[in-house]
Amino acid sequence: MKFSKQFSAYIETQGNAVSGLSYVEFKRLKKLLKHCLLHRPSTSLAPSHECPPSCAVCDQTFFPLLMKEVDEVLGCFNEGVRRLLQLHLASGIQKCLLQLRYGPHARNHNYMIIEGQKLVSYIYMNALAIRKILKKYDKIHLSRTGRMFKNKLQKMHSGLLQSPWLIELIALHLNLEKDGMTPETSQKFRCNFEMSKPTITCTLSDSVAIELDLTCCICLEMVFDPVSLGCGHVFCNSCACSAASVPTVEGLKAADYGAKCPLCRQVRVYEDAVHLTELGTLIRMRCKDYWEERLQRERIERIQQAKKHWDQQCRAALGI
Repeated sequence: MKFSKQFSAYIETQGNAVSGLSYVEFKRLKKLLKHCLLHRPSTSLAPSHECPPSCAVCDQTFFPLLMKEVDEVLGCFNEGVRRLLQLHLASGIQKCLLQLRYGPHARNHNYMIIEGQKLVSYIYMNALAIRKILKKYDKIHLSRTGRMFKNKLQKMHSGLLQSPWLIELIALHLNLEKDGMTPETSQKFRCNFEMSKPTITCTLSDSVAIELDLTCCICLEMVFDPVSLGCGHVFCNSCACSAASVPTVEGLKAADYGAKCPLCRQVRVYEDAVHLTELGTLIRMRCKDYWEERLQRERIERIQQAKKHWDQQCRAALGI
């Protein structure tokens, strides 16, 4: 079955099971590419396999439309995962309010597992649609401005499957494993903390699996109190604060505007940092000895940092 038919069938069946989600308009985008091919001027400066240096269809319609759809897909996926995490972690009054809003079934672990699987399928199918349409573009188009758009879209496409919310979704499933996860589901979501390279894995299809490395590239240990920066790279909270030259007591939001990711060197990634609560819970429950040992070390370091920080604040207030 061609992918366009497979994608349409997915939207009509599984896609409608999760209301309010946006999708990549695969057929419409293919038609735009064909329209560009049919109306392209045939000159010696613009060979048959290339767009003109400035292509109205590609640069002003196709890429902006695809960029908008990728943004919407990411937004829908992130919001769906945030809602599931909120349901799982809620307690007290917040728990009662969420049950009134989403219904009493929303706190059911089986419900959260099923909804999580739908979101995994959703992000995978849209990521595949983006890859297919960009491959289609490569076959018949090559405008200069289009290449810049394409490079940005490729990063966003990778971001779909490297989103911190996907990491949290996998960790959520593993945390719910003892509460009724079926053998089929447990095969899709796995973690391995025994090897020198700790990982969590999500199997998207028979041939596609995402393996996420949980080693902090700064301390070279398994991430502790993990955070994901805006670029998607995961670090220990204390290591990320150290890299941004801010005390842990102030947090990553206090990082300088121009602070860069220690790995990819992108700027403005600290303001979008996400605390990976479910991943932290998973590591704490599966690696208790390691967690306790890191916790003792972190406490000593944080107390020292807090003393130094408040001493500096007092001196600045007194003008010393």
